[in-house]
Amino acid sequence: MSYLSVSTWSLHRLLGPLRWTEWDAEQEIHIIREQAQPQVLTLLELPAEAARRGFQALEVCHFHFPSLEPAYLEALRAAFAEAGISFDTLLLDYGNLTSEDMKRRSADLELIRSWIDAASLAGAKQIRIIAGEAVPTDDEAIRLSAETLGGLSDYAGPKGVRVITENFRSLTSTGASCIRLLELSDECVGMITDFGNFKEPSKYDEFLLTLPHSVTVHAKAHYDENGYPDEAEFIRCLDTLRTADYNGAVALIYDGPGDMWEGLERIRRIVSPYL
Repeated sequence: MSYLSVSTWSLHRLLGPLRWTEWDAEQEIHIIREQAQPQVLTLLELPAEAARRGFQALEVCHFHFPSLEPAYLEALRAAFAEAGISFDTLLLDYGNLTSEDMKRRSADLELIRSWIDAASLAGAKQIRIIAGEAVPTDDEAIRLSAETLGGLSDYAGPKGVRVITENFRSLTSTGASCIRLLELSDECVGMITDFGNFKEPSKYDEFLLTLPHSVTVHAKAHYDENGYPDEAEFIRCLDTLRTADYNGAVALIYDGPGDMWEGLERIRRIVSPYL
């Protein structure tokens, strides 16, 4: 049976500064760029608040972690346990497995492994790793990504973390490239299908390709200037869940204006019949 989840991206105006990871090509190092945001809740408080609001799981974006110190990660694991809510996925929003800059690629892989370690300590079941930035028709890049994801999966498995990827960024921007990647990785790698990342008019057919391999769906609608979803289009996306007999997490994604909890409730009302 599908269950309700939410991404911290849907609450990014409530959780304090965003800590974006970037590659400084001149210094050939990773740097952190902070983007100010209001702090209404701490990340340690969020599991209890999400559980109180009826969510069964959370996804946490890497840029919402204020610390990677073991004591902090263990406190976060305890916060999830005390709230009785699942830490489904750590969403790593940085990394290019198909970079042609070998120094950057090596540094990115080292960084990704450090986030796998963090996911393990914090109790995350999965880590979402971006497959790459190459074009989706580049079969050599897809092979490289699949091989690399497989190696990262070998690293993560003994730590109790599953590696998954998503139809996110260039390499996995089509249903065909996603399926090719999964085939080459012998399906040891899981998948997230995001309603907002394939392009019309083919996206509904592409959902049907990736949903059977997906452990999570990002239920993202098109929003107007007031934060109200295009309900008819959103329902058309959700209908593919029934067609594909999808059974997994449905993570609400709200990035519109106004109160973020209210925006989440507007799409939750539409999603609820599909759970």
